[in-house]
This record gives sequence, structure tokens and C-alpha cells, in this order.
Amino acid sequence: MKTIEVPWPSLSSGCILVRNHYSLISAGTEGSTVKTARKGLIGKAKERPQQVKQVIDVLKTQGPVQTYRAVMKKLDAYSPLGYSCVGEVIDVAPDITEFQIGDVVACGGLSANHAEIVSVPKNLCVKVNGDVKGERSEARGDKLLKQAAYNTLGAIAMQGVRQADLRLGETCAVIGLGLLGQLSCLFLQASGIRVIGLDVDQSAVKRARENCADLAFALGETGVADSISAFTSGLGCDAVIITAATDSLGPINFAGEIARKKGKVIVSGAVPTGFDRDPYYYRKELDIRMSCSYGPGRYDINYEEKGIDYPAAYVRWTENRNMAAFQELIRTEKINLDFLTTHEFSLEDAPEAYDMVVNRSEPFLGILIKYDVKKPLKREKIPVAPVKAAGKIGLAFIGAGSYAQGSLLPNIPGNDSDIVNKGVMTSSGTTSKTVAEKFSFEFCTSDKADIFGNTEINTVFISTRHNSHAEYVLEALQTAKNVFVEKPLCLTLGELAEIENAATGDSHLMVGFNRRFAPLVQIMKDKLGSGSMSMLYRVSAGSIPADSWIQDGTIGGGRILGEVCHFIDFMSFMCGSLPKSVYSSALPDPQSLNDTVSINLEFEDGSIGTIAYFANGAKSLAKEYVEIYTSGSTGIIRDYKELEIHGSGKVFRKKLMGQDKGQKKMLGDFLGAIKDGGVPPITPDEIFAVTRATFAVLESLRRREVVLLSH
Repeated sequence: MKTIEVPWPSLSSGCILVRNHYSLISAGTEGSTVKTARKGLIGKAKERPQQVKQVIDVLKTQGPVQTYRAVMKKLDAYSPLGYSCVGEVIDVAPDITEFQIGDVVACGGLSANHAEIVSVPKNLCVKVNGDVKGERSEARGDKLLKQAAYNTLGAIAMQGVRQADLRLGETCAVIGLGLLGQLSCLFLQASGIRVIGLDVDQSAVKRARENCADLAFALGETGVADSISAFTSGLGCDAVIITAATDSLGPINFAGEIARKKGKVIVSGAVPTGFDRDPYYYRKELDIRMSCSYGPGRYDINYEEKGIDYPAAYVRWTENRNMAAFQELIRTEKINLDFLTTHEFSLEDAPEAYDMVVNRSEPFLGILIKYDVKKPLKREKIPVAPVKAAGKIGLAFIGAGSYAQGSLLPNIPGNDSDIVNKGVMTSSGTTSKTVAEKFSFEFCTSDKADIFGNTEINTVFISTRHNSHAEYVLEALQTAKNVFVEKPLCLTLGELAEIENAATGDSHLMVGFNRRFAPLVQIMKDKLGSGSMSMLYRVSAGSIPADSWIQDGTIGGGRILGEVCHFIDFMSFMCGSLPKSVYSSALPDPQSLNDTVSINLEFEDGSIGTIAYFANGAKSLAKEYVEIYTSGSTGIIRDYKELEIHGSGKVFRKKLMGQDKGQKKMLGDFLGAIKDGGVPPITPDEIFAVTRATFAVLESLRRREVVLLSH
């Protein structure tokens, strides 16, 4: 646990930049995260069996080296904590009209961290109304700020209460009296509901009894169910909300016992749901409902990232409207949260708070982190590694996610004096700091001017989300820098035209078409020689959910632009010719994902190729399979681990210990060309032709006809 200095988060479209005054530690969620983080590898594996399975799957397909990198990328990364805060707006994105600089806002979501500065999407922020700036009294304003920091927990509790769908005068039991449970009790009482609180902790029971519950009992005490029955005149509870976090089936089974016939059980906490069917759930015909976090909009990329709201007439209570309702209850003093806050720490002393939570060294409930808002703020890059003597290549990374950390950065020579890692920029300050430290960059930043305006940086790697590729490529070319961009090059033909016009100088432009550099591909190319070819490339792509950013047309561009470009480039490399025409057809799909598609290509030398990109197959099947036919010979590659060449003589076979898709050679050739002043490993003509052919795949799907290409 560390408090570290990181770059400010980037201010993306649809976001606001907030200077925190207070943030709330969610002792349950964050305490569990910290406990797991402090365990050894065996302990972590026991806590996360699903992730262990993922590791084994990666090991089978990609080999030990890639698996090790993937695991260590997770284990060695800084992981920011916190998801509920309040502060003052200090900047807004150009497309924001709902907020302005100086507004006081309460924030939620994974970017509402324990940090001096946070960047939060607009639908995860609400204005805090009231005397927060001292119009009436400084004490009143500070009290409102502290209570407003409970924003996220308030929205979660409110959504659970809404799922219970209770009426005035009905009875609800709340099992689990941590922060979420106490807030749920407060909301229920404010709604005119009779409230029963239950917990294993006597101090939590006492606090609820004194502040927010009509009755409160310690679970396990004799006669609790009978007391609840008497309180409800033998009817039972109209609803039971479970806010506890436990591996035990006790809460879900006890909820069934105390609920009335046809009652409701709402699961807001982290509890197993393998309840005993009889006698309660079956005979009472109980209704079990899950409560999804803050409410409708949660996990929806259109709502949370793009800021597209649901019409109130159809979705009355979204996560944002839940937050706003919570803040209004605080402002009007319909609820009072003062009794919830038991501790307050400065940001620098925050690790002590987590020690207290994990060790349970003293009683606690609501724990606030307070920030020094009088401290002057300055947005600047953060020095990390010592400055080195200039080499032939001054290198920077923009974006450094899983692929960059697993396949690009480890394959850049760390002992080559001609290559100096200068700066890294990502949207998250913690990721920038992690990558800068791990790969010895001189600084990390959130300001692109520190990259493009730095004369010592002459080579930029771009590994961001796809919709920002063209912007950064253009800026790199316009500032006379060599640029490597992870595929795709861009998402529109208009962007492609701009890049073609800009790529007329001496700067090297490279796209991460790594398959052609794979060792087995190099051998096959050498043995099959040149000439017209018939090519088949089958990809068992596996499904990706429709709500993934990759499938989003404006962010990821879809899987054809994002991945099929690889296989078109492979075929162009094998036959040594550019694509001439494209015809594609897709399996009918109600969501129009176009990720189960057959693509037929004709090349200028007469070669033909078929790409079978299928997302509807078995996950156990090897992902990529290639067959190349030419002049009486056939080459076969199986998942970049096995090669066969069939011809007139003995079958040539080559098998690798692990999968190698060519990233190391690709980077070596690209950086070598810059150092030696040689030609780029892939010419601009090839890059543009392959990109244009990828767009033609989509055009052919729309027009249902062959699309001819011109180069």
C-alpha cells in the first residue's frame, strides 16, 4: 500500500476533471481487495479460481512466456482504490454543457478514486446543492461535503431499496449492517417503511437500533425469527434486503425464513445464492431479485462512457438519478449520515486506514479521506528513471494496456544504447506510473504536449483505443516523428486519406501487422517462393459481447477493422501483391456485429484468398489455421506453433515450444530501419492498400457485391 505521485488523469470526451475534497473508503469492497492483494500467490489463486482457469487457458495457447507476462502485468501494476468522492470541478471536456468550472460535484464509478484529481464521466457525477461554499456557515458546508462523499454507496443502497418495491407501512428486514445496510435502513425509514436490522456484529446492531432501525437483532441469537414474526403480526417481512458480504448461505436461507409468503428477497451484497429450496423459497413462492450496483446504466458503455441518458419516462431511476436523489435527501436533511463517519484520514495517512480495516484493530464504519485543497496544484510530467544520454531513437508510448505491456514493451531491447525510453502517457496516471517504472521510462505524463513537443523523442508508439489512433498518428507525422500504431490504422476512409497526405516526409509509419514477421511464416515464405497462390485463413475468433468497446462502431470499429486487417496483410505478404477486389458475406446477426464472416480476396498478381473469420465456434479450437497452395506445394500453419510444407519430397515439419506471432522480429525490424536509415519493414503502399481492403470488406457487406480497389 502506497500513496504515490502520478500524472493527472486525462480529460476525455464526456468527462469532467474534479479536485477532491473528500472520498469514502468502502471498507467491505476495498478491504476485501486489500486482503487478497496481501496474500501470496497460492492465496490469490484460491480467492480467484476463475482467473486461475484463464491463466491455464493462456498457457495452453500462448506458452509460458506470454502467460508469465500476462500474470505479472496484473500482479505488478498499481491498482487505485476508491469509487466515491466529492470535490470541485476544475476543468470540463469541450462537449460538456451540464457542468462548469467551480461546480461542487459528487462522483461515483471506478475513476472516482482516492486521489487529489479525478476524471469522471458526466453521467457518474451530480451537482451538490447547498451551503458547501460557506454561504451560511463553513461548518454546514463541510458537513454537506462529508455526507456527499457517500455518493456511490448511497446510490447502491437506494437501488436495492427500489428493487424491493415496498409500500408505505410495509416491513423490510436488512441483513448486514455495514455502510450499505445502514444506508438502506435510512432510506427505508425515510420512505415510511418499518425496518428490522440484522447483523452478526453487536456494535453494528446497536448503531442501527439507535439511528435507523425500528428493531435490530444479532444474527444467531435465540428467538430472532419469533421476534420478527411477532413484530409483523405473524405475517413476516414484505421484503428482505441482503447487504452482507459472506461465503455463508446463512443470510439467504434466513431471509427465506423471515419473509412473508409471496415476499421478495433482494440481493445487494456479495452472498452465494444456492439457497435451500424447501421449506421457505418453494412453499412461500418467494421472489428473488438481484440489485445491480448503482442502478440502470451501470456497465452500459453508451450510458457511462458516451453519456447517452435513458429517457426518464421509460427508465425513471438511472444510476445518475439515484445519485441525485441521494444528494437531495442529504441537502434537505431527510437523512443524516453523521453517525456513519467514525474515522477521517489525510491522503498521506490513508494506508493506516486500510491497516485498521484489514486487521480490525478498532471498531469502524464510515472512513473518509480528507484532501488538502489549499495546496497549489500544478499539472506536470512525473520524473521516474534517470535521464540518459541521447541515442538514435528517443522512444515514447501513448497508451500502454495489456497488449503493449505483454507483447510490445518486453520486445524492445532494454540494453541497446541507441534506444532510450523517454516518456509514457496513458489515460490513467497509475498505469503511466506502473509502465514507466517497469520499463525504465524517464517520465510519465497525461499531457500529449510532453510527447509531441519533446525534441528528444523521435519515435512514438500508439497503443490506445482504436478511435484515437488516427489523431495520434497524424500528430506524430506532423511533428516529424516516426510512428508505430497498433492496428487498425484508423476507423474511417476520411482519416485514411488524411494520413496518406501526411505520410509524405521522411518519418517511418508502421502498423502492427505482426503475422508476416512470425518465424514460421518467414520459413514458409522462403520455402514456397513467389508466384500466384491460393490461400485459406481460418480464424476461430470466439465471441465478444456486443457491449464491449471493441464491438462499438465509434470506439473500437468492430472486429473486421480491428483484427481482420491482420489476415489481409498476411495474404498480401505471402503472395507479394496488393488486394484487387473484395467480396464478403456474413452470417445473419440481429446485433449486426459482422464477426462471423467469409471474405474472398483477389490480388493484382492473380492470387486468391479466403478468410473465414468465425465467432460462433468452440472455444477449445485452436484460433488460427492457414493453408497456402502454390506450384505443387502446400504450406500449413497451426496457431503459429506448427508448420508443415508438403511437396514432391519428404514433408518438412517445424514445431515451436510456444506460440510466436512475430512481435519481436516486427519491432526489431522497425527500430532497426530507423537506426540504420533503411526502408520501413512494411511500405506505406502496403499499409494503405491493406487498410483500404479492410474498409472494402465492410462496404461489400453493405452492398452485397464485389468491391474493386484502386491503389
